[in-house]
Amino acid sequence: MPGGNNNKGICISKETARRFLLMKQGLFGDHIFEKKRGAYEYVRQAGCIQYDPVDHIGRNAELTLQSRVKGFKKKDLYDLLYKDRKLFDYPDKEISIIPTEDWPYFERFRSLSRENGRNFKGLQEYEKRALEYIEDHGAVSSSSLPISDEILWYSSIHWSGDWEGGKTKASRSVLEQLYTTGELIIHHKEGSRKYYDLADRHIPEDILKAADPLPDEYDHIKWRARRRIGAVGMLWNRNSTAFLGIHGLNVQIRDRVFADLLADKEITRITVEGIDAPFYILKEDRKLLKPASDPSVRSNRCEFLAPLDPLLWDRELIKKIFDFTYSWEIYTPKEKRIYGYYVLPVLYGDRFVGRIEHKKENGDMYIGNIWFEKDIKRTRRILQAVNRRMKGFARFNKCRYISE
Repeated sequence: MPGGNNNKGICISKETARRFLLMKQGLFGDHIFEKKRGAYEYVRQAGCIQYDPVDHIGRNAELTLQSRVKGFKKKDLYDLLYKDRKLFDYPDKEISIIPTEDWPYFERFRSLSRENGRNFKGLQEYEKRALEYIEDHGAVSSSSLPISDEILWYSSIHWSGDWEGGKTKASRSVLEQLYTTGELIIHHKEGSRKYYDLADRHIPEDILKAADPLPDEYDHIKWRARRRIGAVGMLWNRNSTAFLGIHGLNVQIRDRVFADLLADKEITRITVEGIDAPFYILKEDRKLLKPASDPSVRSNRCEFLAPLDPLLWDRELIKKIFDFTYSWEIYTPKEKRIYGYYVLPVLYGDRFVGRIEHKKENGDMYIGNIWFEKDIKRTRRILQAVNRRMKGFARFNKCRYISE
């Protein structure tokens, strides 16, 4: 059972912390998210999920959802984005997928992009031409928009303050600019190619025209930080990639944010046995501590997690709580890789038991390699669980599973 409140908050074991995080993520025991509705509910819970265009065995956002949404299909995410319009693409934690209802919270970034756009000579004329063309012809990509000039361009899409650029196609630059200002949204994608259309054709007017709910910069930062705590499930007050993309969240502001959230009882302080630094969870998630502390509550689920899964946003946290070290080696030079190009963590019960490399060829999928952690015994139960998950994972990728 978790310890009571004291000057260190609530004290729990590593095992309880692991089960708490997995229960919060919908990765432990029975599925709490199902099909397209469940996919939407999970994105709402996380606030955003990261998008990456690489489609080796499914894109990152799709892999994130397949691991915790029962019956999820890739088409479900596509429909939520480009048919139902319940989700939209926009930078948050890098390039992300965000609930459309959160559109008003990003007005400050659209406004910043509008201000930045005034620094580019000739851009306003290109914007006018692009909007008129889209008004008449519908969704366009950078290759179908009839603007063939080049423009000196410094992308502001991440609002990081680190500006790099040079001459590029004006058609691509103007579409990117109108996308960041909110005049356009991504209408659909063909592979990694983006097609843009007028936002007011697809975003409900009450959302599109809504005022920024948090015009104060500090309030906005606090909202985003709280949302990231909820996305991971448990975070500490320290530098973390889980806070990536929250511009202005320096050490002093982060200290203030955590202090204010704690004073307002929006978060609860947690200490984990054997770990010096305290963690924090959302107040509404305290209800998970009791079932997480019950050793009789078990899970036989096996899941393959996405490289940029919200649970993995803070790799040091995962190392401390799960005793598991993971690095996505897709951008690591081949000769320096320890495992492989696209290797996924393998979760079984409340442990990361290893990592797996999938191979796909001519509609068949098989295990290219699997590396179990040194302290994990390759029991029949674990091997059967991995085999069952491989069958489901192959179906998710519309492949036939070829077992050894």
